[in-house]
Amino acid sequence: MNALIVLFVLVLLISVSFFTIVLLFGSKDHSAYDFPRPITTGVRTCESDEHKRAVKSIIEDRSNTPRLHFRERLQRMREQMNERGAAFRVNADFRSVEFDGVKAEWVMAPRSNPNKRLLYIHGGAYMVGSPKSHRLITSRLSEVSNSAVLAVDYRLMPEHSRMAGVEDCRRAYVWLLENGPDGCSEAETLVVAGDSSGGNIVLSVVAWVRDSGLRAADAVVAFSPQTDLTLSSPSLRKNIDTDVMQGESFGPVVKAPKAFALLFSFLMHKINPSHPVVSPLLGGLSNLPPTLIQASETEMFLDDAVRYVNKAKASGSIAYLQTWPSMLHVWHAFQIPEADEAFEEIGVFLGEYA
Repeated sequence: MNALIVLFVLVLLISVSFFTIVLLFGSKDHSAYDFPRPITTGVRTCESDEHKRAVKSIIEDRSNTPRLHFRERLQRMREQMNERGAAFRVNADFRSVEFDGVKAEWVMAPRSNPNKRLLYIHGGAYMVGSPKSHRLITSRLSEVSNSAVLAVDYRLMPEHSRMAGVEDCRRAYVWLLENGPDGCSEAETLVVAGDSSGGNIVLSVVAWVRDSGLRAADAVVAFSPQTDLTLSSPSLRKNIDTDVMQGESFGPVVKAPKAFALLFSFLMHKINPSHPVVSPLLGGLSNLPPTLIQASETEMFLDDAVRYVNKAKASGSIAYLQTWPSMLHVWHAFQIPEADEAFEEIGVFLGEYA
C-alpha cells in the first residue's frame, strides 16, 4: 500500500512538473498559419548532379567523423566550416573591421556601392559559423544586391549567452546605419539577411529595430530560418527523415516528449523559448520591412518559414515565401544550380525594394 502511494505521488509530481514546463515555456497554437501552403519556386524539374554530390559529401563526412567530446567536436566543426568557406573561389574583397567590441568582415564584390549596405548574420545552430565560413553566400549577396556586405562575427554559445550574440547583431545594425567600408556615411539602402539560426536573429533584430524607433531596413532576406524555439512546427517531425543536414542531430530533440524538448530549449538558450526575442514568430509581425524567406520543402524548418510568412501577411506586412523541392537546408551555401536560382530570385526581390 505504501509503495502504491509513493508511486502515485511520484507520478503526480512528474505530471505536474511536465505540465508546468509546457505552461511556462510553450506557446499559443499557431496552426492557423499553416495555410496557405507555399507554391514551389525552383524551376528545375530534376535535382542537379551538383546537389546530389553535395548530399553525398555531407553523408560521407558524417560517417567519417570520429567520436569526440562535445567541446572537441564543436571546435572541429568550427574549423571545418571555416576551411570549407575559405576554400571556395569567390570574386570579392574581404576586410576585417571591429566596432563597439564587435568583430565583423566587409565583403565587397566588384562594383559594389559602399553606401548600399547589407548586414549578414550567419547560421550554425548559434554555436558554430563565422564570416569566413559563409563567404560563398556573402559574396553572392554583395553581387546581386550591388552592396557592401557586413558579415558580423557575433559571440557564440556556449562560451557566451544567447543574448550576447543578439546584442552584437543589434549593435552591428546601428553601426551600419552610419558607417560603411570607406568610413562614416549614411546608408542609402540597408538590407538585413541571414541563414538558419542567423535567420532567426535577423527576424528578431528587425522587430527590435521597429520597437526601438530606429530607421527600418529596406528589405529582409532569410534562408531557412528557425522562427519558433518552442519547437511547435509540424515539419520539425514530418521532415526528420528528409532533412540530411539536421535530421540526425536535431531529430531526437523534437521527437522527445514536449516537456523535455522545451526544457532542452530553455537550458540551451538560457531564456524562455516562447520569448519573441528568440522566437520571432511569437511576437507582433506588423509594420515590418518587406521580407523574403526561402526554404526547402523537405527540411525541418519549412513550417517555421510558412507560419512566419503567413502571420506576417495577416498582420499587414509584406512577406514572401519561396520554396525549392528536395534541397539541403541552406543550399545557398553550395555551388549548385539551385543556389544560382535562389540568388537570382533574391536579386529580383532586392531590385524592387532596395
